[in-house]
Amino acid sequence: MCLGIPVKVVEVLDSGMGRVDFKDTKIKANLMLVEDVKVGDWVIIHAGYAISKLNESEAQETLDLLRDILQDEQQTEG
Repeated sequence: MCLGIPVKVVEVLDSGMGRVDFKDTKIKANLMLVEDVKVGDWVIIHAGYAISKLNESEAQETLDLLRDILQDEQQTEG
């Protein structure tokens, strides 16, 4: 299964690359597939590429759902 993870853009470089923040971890990402990405935007990252934009509310809702799934899985295993 492949997941796209919501992350916040914290830096945009002229090269089409940038840095995004996922849970206080900054990682490099390719932003060239999404038009007009700016610092502060939320994007979905898949395999190191931003594949779409979303608003903060959608991002938080998705992150909450992913957190719930992980907690449920850990309880089932544990």
